[in-house]
Amino acid sequence: MKLDPGDRPPHDIYRLMTGVIVPRPIAFVSTLSRDGIRNLAPFSFFTAISANPPALCFSPMVRGRQASQKDTLHNIADTREFVVNIVSERFAEQMNRSSADYPPEVDEFVEAGLTPLASDLVAPPRVAESPVSMECRLHTILTVSTEPLGGSLVVGIVVRFHLADEIFSGETVDPDRLRAIGRMGGSAYVRTMDRFEMPRPGPPTDRKQP
Repeated sequence: MKLDPGDRPPHDIYRLMTGVIVPRPIAFVSTLSRDGIRNLAPFSFFTAISANPPALCFSPMVRGRQASQKDTLHNIADTREFVVNIVSERFAEQMNRSSADYPPEVDEFVEAGLTPLASDLVAPPRVAESPVSMECRLHTILTVSTEPLGGSLVVGIVVRFHLADEIFSGETVDPDRLRAIGRMGGSAYVRTMDRFEMPRPGPPTDRKQP
């Protein structure tokens, strides 16, 4: 089957993309408004970009019905700071609760029943329940589209990592203790407990000839 995106409505394309680009990690982003109101929202269009300097990106999409930008994007544009918290199984339900479309004056930490914890270098708080939090300063916002279901790419430089002692050896993260979850299509999520390893092969000159 071949599909031209121009032949389908944006909601169909959204369902297609979220069904095939899986599993997606979740950036649980905490921000502060210009007036100091806390905001917390999950985004599954999220990945790492660079390790030197450490940089990551996520994409807040334009709401499909109201065609309005997310509070997270407004807050980051205003303050140029945010925190990305990693979601583990133990507070998945609270994360999902925060994803509702609350008005800007609502504190999603309160609505979700999660604990704000002061950051070291940025103003937005961390999520105390998260095993990993990354304090970020804004590098770039690239707006791809302001149409319904359009999106912007937010790039942040990580200025501080916070890692729970039980998950980090000083060199590597223990995935069995991290217990991160990922997003699939629709309302489906995935655990990260079923894994397999495949060491990367060396260059052809290093391989044994038959």
